[in-house]
Amino acid sequence: MKRNAIALLLLTVVWGCASRTVTRNPIAAVAPALSIERFLQAANTRDLPAMARLFGTHDGPVADTGSSFGCFWKKIGAAFGGQSCLKWTDVELRMDVIADILRHEDYQIASERSVAGADHETTRIGVDMSFAGGRIVGDVGFTVVLASRDRWLIEIIELEKITGS
Repeated sequence: MKRNAIALLLLTVVWGCASRTVTRNPIAAVAPALSIERFLQAANTRDLPAMARLFGTHDGPVADTGSSFGCFWKKIGAAFGGQSCLKWTDVELRMDVIADILRHEDYQIASERSVAGADHETTRIGVDMSFAGGRIVGDVGFTVVLASRDRWLIEIIELEKITGS
């Protein structure tokens, strides 16, 4: 009994000292901001396909609507809690609304920080944006997720800061 207690105590101490070191490639650290810059440029020119290639989740961009065969399996998976396929027209409409809201005169990356507790490498970037009429909105949050080894996708945009709703 005493031996088990000592082993448990030792295991607890070792576990408490264990840590995971995450190293970031300095070049890859620039990539989240570049994705946002490309997305904002695409929004201003209403390049909806480019926006759809830069917007998505860890699983990939929303532009990947999939083939009919792939969508068939996604629909079956959706019945069990998976995600269903989006039609290109739905993606296009969503990107058009986002482009309309994000139409800006200028912007500046103001902050960048890792998102704690995310399932995948995720960064929140705050962007100060200038709109027509001299209106300035500070710290519009763009949450960017690593979708592949070198591809960052915008997962969340705090549009309510711009629209006021």
